Amino acid sequence: RQRYFFWFIHQLVYLLNCTKVLINFDPIEKTKMNKFTRILTVVVSCLAVGYFSGIVTRSSIETWYPTLVKPSFNPPNWVFAPVWTMLYCMMGLAAGLVWNRIDFDKEVVRKALIIFAVQLALNSLWSFLFFGLMNPMLAGLEIVILWLMIFETYIQFAKINKIAGYLMIPYLLWVSFATVLNASIWWLNR
Repeated sequence: RQRYFFWFIHQLVYLLNCTKVLINFDPIEKTKMNKFTRILTVVVSCLAVGYFSGIVTRSSIETWYPTLVKPSFNPPNWVFAPVWTMLYCMMGLAAGLVWNRIDFDKEVVRKALIIFAVQLALNSLWSFLFFGLMNPMLAGLEIVILWLMIFETYIQFAKINKIAGYLMIPYLLWVSFATVLNASIWWLNR
């Protein structure tokens, strides 16, 4: 568990550094990124967070998770990787579209990207709490905060770019389902 704690701290530092780069980027500099590069940067960052979150998940999927009583609507394990990959790509695309508007309304975009980074950190934290610490109750409390941050991200993104807002809806729906699943697993195994 100590190894997972240090991994999580490393991930938070990584996310904060990525956020610093995104927020402090000066669009007037000669090194101005084009729209595609911004989108690609955020998509790859989201996929990296997902990959590193998966590292915590893998060992527990084979050892601890099979021992839990799960509700009848629990999806098979193979469903999670493709769903999360798609969701990380969509949220990265959404954040990239928002970042592309930084030349027009810098403060609003900064605020939206900070909220996005916070929800991404919370997303990673959930994996650590549920699978790393093997604590469905604590993960269940955290996922409610995560859901609220995703909803706030959706609201902020939709104000800046409607498509970016729409791209967050599947993520919000999946985390809504995950919240019910998390609560059910906690209830069945308390």
